Amino acid sequence: MIADIVLLPGDGIGPEITAQARLVLEASAAKHGHTFVMRELPMGGASIDAHGEPLTADTLNACRQADAVLLGAVGGPRWDAIDPAIRPERGLLALRKGMGVFANLRPCTIHPALAAACPLRPDLIAKPIDILVVRELTGDVYFGAHETAPDGQSASDVMVYTVAEIERVARVAFLLARGRGKRLCSVDKANVLAASRLWRETVTRLGAEYPDVELSHMYVDNAAMQLILKPAQFDVVVTGNLFGDILSDESAAIAGSLGMMPSASLGKGRAGLYEPIHGSAPDIAGRDLANPLGTILSAALLLRHSLGLEAEAAEIEAAVSGALNAGYRTGDIYSEGCQKVGCTEMGRRVIGALST
Repeated sequence: MIADIVLLPGDGIGPEITAQARLVLEASAAKHGHTFVMRELPMGGASIDAHGEPLTADTLNACRQADAVLLGAVGGPRWDAIDPAIRPERGLLALRKGMGVFANLRPCTIHPALAAACPLRPDLIAKPIDILVVRELTGDVYFGAHETAPDGQSASDVMVYTVAEIERVARVAFLLARGRGKRLCSVDKANVLAASRLWRETVTRLGAEYPDVELSHMYVDNAAMQLILKPAQFDVVVTGNLFGDILSDESAAIAGSLGMMPSASLGKGRAGLYEPIHGSAPDIAGRDLANPLGTILSAALLLRHSLGLEAEAAEIEAAVSGALNAGYRTGDIYSEGCQKVGCTEMGRRVIGALST
């Protein structure tokens, strides 16, 4: 297979973790006879520094034409004081919108080797935790109107959803649930928000088309509590942009570290945007301390969802498990008795496990 992959290292630890994911992709390609043509382009703060904007038209066009895009992380305090309209995070929102990716898949599993890193009591995770949060990605308050009164004494952010936006992400979630445990929980705040009432009505109506999937509904505040009290009850969770952002980070904390969590953002075609769910961690940037596993696992999702290389994806995931089972840990997941390694060394250990 020949595939065109755009790499957007971004800011902070982004270049370090993306470099390790690239090496893993290259190792997989060499092992299986694939050719991955990978191009690095500026994004976020790096693009602001180089071009005065967080996402240039040329970079967006390259991402649209690629088979897949792998992103590191964007943002940092050095850009906090600039015009909010051109901050690094605005480039990320524009990239998602421009690529037409509307369904963000965020898996949460607790690796057996990292059970001690889970903050929950052992009895709460006695049953296997395997949650997939499907977050709608291009609507909600992040893309609604934002206004601040001239006197600075009030501000508003508008939450907007259309039936079409809800339907397309719900269908993705129903199909994913059908291929897993056949259980889908839709999360909203329909007791308060009009947009959430439309969400619940739409998802309920679509549920009739998937009689083999057990559909339930939960208010977001209860869902946040249930993720802590009884996480094993969830299979696939579908929710809006804002609620999904919060709940997926909460589920990642259950797994022990944001550094372990990958994500895939998909649209109508096979091309997708893949990234770890953590931020740019500027406090440890350039110190070889970052955990590259979330990015490497995102690369595995890239192979699975955009390139259709299931065996290669599973092999990378097994290699990550192999490195963890051998006792190697970056600082964020370190525990006594393990061997602490840096970002580069962890990447080497995954490649070593991939080669065996």
